[in-house]
Amino acid sequence: MATTDTVTALEVHDVRFPTSRQLDGSDAMNPDPDYSAAYVVLHTGSGDAGHGFCFTIGRGNDVMAAAIGSLTPHVVGRPAPATAADLAALHHDLTHDSQLRWLGPEKGVSHMAAGAVVNAAWDLAATRAGLPVWEFLASMTSEELLSLVDFRYLSDALTPQEALALLRAAEPGRAERAERLRAEGYPAYTTTPGWLGYDDAKLARLSREAVAEGFDQIKLKVGADLDDDVRRLRIARESVGPRVRIAVDANQRWDVAEAVRWMTALAPFDPYWIEEPTSPDDVLGHAAIRAGQPVPVATGEHVANRVVFKQLLQAGAVDFVQIDAARVAGVNENLAILLLAAKYGVPVCPHAGGVGLCELVQHLAMFDYVAVSGSLAGRAIEYVDHLHEHFTDPVRVSDGRYRAPHRPGFSARMKPASLADHRYPDGPVWRAAASGPAADHQHTTESERPEHE
Repeated sequence: MATTDTVTALEVHDVRFPTSRQLDGSDAMNPDPDYSAAYVVLHTGSGDAGHGFCFTIGRGNDVMAAAIGSLTPHVVGRPAPATAADLAALHHDLTHDSQLRWLGPEKGVSHMAAGAVVNAAWDLAATRAGLPVWEFLASMTSEELLSLVDFRYLSDALTPQEALALLRAAEPGRAERAERLRAEGYPAYTTTPGWLGYDDAKLARLSREAVAEGFDQIKLKVGADLDDDVRRLRIARESVGPRVRIAVDANQRWDVAEAVRWMTALAPFDPYWIEEPTSPDDVLGHAAIRAGQPVPVATGEHVANRVVFKQLLQAGAVDFVQIDAARVAGVNENLAILLLAAKYGVPVCPHAGGVGLCELVQHLAMFDYVAVSGSLAGRAIEYVDHLHEHFTDPVRVSDGRYRAPHRPGFSARMKPASLADHRYPDGPVWRAAASGPAADHQHTTESERPEHE
């Protein structure tokens, strides 16, 4: 298809799912999340479209949607991106608008908005190429991949020459690893049992079910009450046995000393990692927590940009890097983070869950395996069994492994009916909620009922 085709419109939707009704997604910092997406569609003159989104947990999704809309002048009228050069130029333009960048810089709402549009552009380009994003990326030369990365602020830790050497070192095994991925999938772990709002019986049942479904790692939310966490972790450990890994996640709840005290108390249950023990901006705090107690440290879902990831790695503050497909400025910046992690030899275990994050981040992890790190050691993608039925190309997880996507694009496209039903505040689901409990119950969709009930 001709590359002279242009982007004709940028369409934004405020889409929200009332997951707080069943406490799905609840944790110590976020007790009542409504999984939401500020959803963007790039339309082209040819009729092709690219889909992307930012994930939020309800209020503020309208702010996110407005920020995405503010990027329209940078996108509409430009040639539809098709090549690495096109995608690099678009990423640069969206993240270097000086007046919008001032609102960050390169973090927060404006940066996430840029990421949503960048990801939609990757969906468009990969769809037009007839490849899933992970394969589209892995089909690029090392030089093309290098051109996608903004090395400003990184060169003290990772130079372009070092990055190119990493990419070239992974070239020989690309085809073999891609075939292995198609045949065997990518390791997954599940957070489905561990939401803080679930009672003990549900925790135990879902933990056992996770093991029966082939997962060798689960994750529990912690941080609200230490005695409760000791009890819940004991229940989980008894439910899954000694060989299954149990990670725990505090969702930024603690100060440094509190994190050390809390994790020292939980250490006898052999947690695989403690995730987000403190502020995602506190590099030295993470380093102190890592040094002050025996449980490995993971973070990343709220880390604002490549610079903070760089510092976490430089400071020896993390044992696991957790990229998020919709937190930083899209595929391009996540490629920078993957390269940083490879340079420092730290495994990447992506954050997912939410709405659509599993769909997106599987592509990044699989590309990392094929063309960057070349390794599955210590790696797994988070999986949460929520809301996948709203996507036209939902994740496929079986026997505890993500199955490689084979449809073209970024797996980001929502079904039109789902967009219409969950449009906020005037979609049928939200009109029903506004009408009162009886009507609200009547209009609850299959996706909003308790998981595994």
